[in-house]
Amino acid sequence: MMNTPRIRPVVSCTLLAMTLVAGAAACGGPDGHPLAEQPYDAADEISSNVPKGNEKADPDKPLEVTATGDDGRITDVTAVDTAGHHLQGELAADGLRWHSTVPLAAGTRYNVKVSVEDDDGAPGSRTLSFETAPAKKLLTVTFGPHAGTYGVGQPITAELSAPVKDKAARATVERSLRVRSTPAVTGSWYWVDDKILHYRPQEYWPARASIEVSSNMAGIRVAKGLYGGPTKALKITTGDRVEAITDAAAHTMTVKRNGKVINTIPVTTGKPGFDTRNGVKVVLSKEYSVRMRGETIGISSDSSDGYDLLVYYATRVTWSGEYVHAAPWSVGSQGYENVSHGCTGMSNTQAQWFFNTVREGDIVDVVGSHGPTMTPFDNGYGDWNLSWAKWQQGSALNATAAPTDTVQAARLRPEV
Repeated sequence: MMNTPRIRPVVSCTLLAMTLVAGAAACGGPDGHPLAEQPYDAADEISSNVPKGNEKADPDKPLEVTATGDDGRITDVTAVDTAGHHLQGELAADGLRWHSTVPLAAGTRYNVKVSVEDDDGAPGSRTLSFETAPAKKLLTVTFGPHAGTYGVGQPITAELSAPVKDKAARATVERSLRVRSTPAVTGSWYWVDDKILHYRPQEYWPARASIEVSSNMAGIRVAKGLYGGPTKALKITTGDRVEAITDAAAHTMTVKRNGKVINTIPVTTGKPGFDTRNGVKVVLSKEYSVRMRGETIGISSDSSDGYDLLVYYATRVTWSGEYVHAAPWSVGSQGYENVSHGCTGMSNTQAQWFFNTVREGDIVDVVGSHGPTMTPFDNGYGDWNLSWAKWQQGSALNATAAPTDTVQAARLRPEV
């Protein structure tokens, strides 16, 4: 059986061209669909609270746009600032009014496009431009520590230029603060008081991480009359994970780098009545020499406990004056008993090694002491002594966050 070839109908090119032209004409003439027409100027049908002339809008007041004509309604409003941020708003069900639902940025120019349609469905539009007045009071942020390389226990700090007490305002501040870590970590801010925030991960920072801290609060309304100002970003890195675990009961310090023990040091810690604080501390600074006097912690110079010493290789771990340092006068007790006034003492050689090994932000964890546990914020960086659950409660973005009036002190009393 022979296959019969299919015969395709031939369409005249002239006929096809005429059909397309006719179709195009049907869509575009004065009797065509109104949505295909160019939007008409709706200036006479729209009013707003945008100021006229050189007057600037009050950023504390919402933007409002109203349809004033009898035969039209608003279909859409798009407001964008110079940074490309869209202003959120709400359109009434009848299309007669639109208003912004978030605060305007201060000191910013907005371009607004209003789209309307009349009763016949014909589209119209109007474009508005205005500037908001600059903020009368700016809230700025200073990040800490300074740029550099730190240990894995170093918290990020943010100090505000003005107190923020309202929870909603605190939430606005937190949302504007950005912490980015490579490798990525889970972390959170904690409000130490009305002006100080600390940020830490759930666990210690990864070793050799890169951390960037920034704020996009500039121009954002924090509270009535208070707007975010410019903030300098911060970049830091972490070094190896260095941890010193001081066992006050065993009179030894075990130093680890990235989980591997690199030294075990005989030490002496605080004697009864001057017990060294338990808990995780963070290296605050390193001072080659420090003069330590008993009078600074309330010990009379006439007392048998009195002292006035020049101490070397002093690594500070609390603001009140707890150090890890050289204590050549107590070498006979190191590894056997606790005889200090709160500091951790060791031989000159070991103290010099420790001084040269650790950096700011490294971990010093004291266990086995009869002393109190290191407090979180008032005597250095005791942030790691809070569980992750309690740490999260210090965030304004946490529904169960409890307010705190803890104040970070800056006491400088050495405890030899």
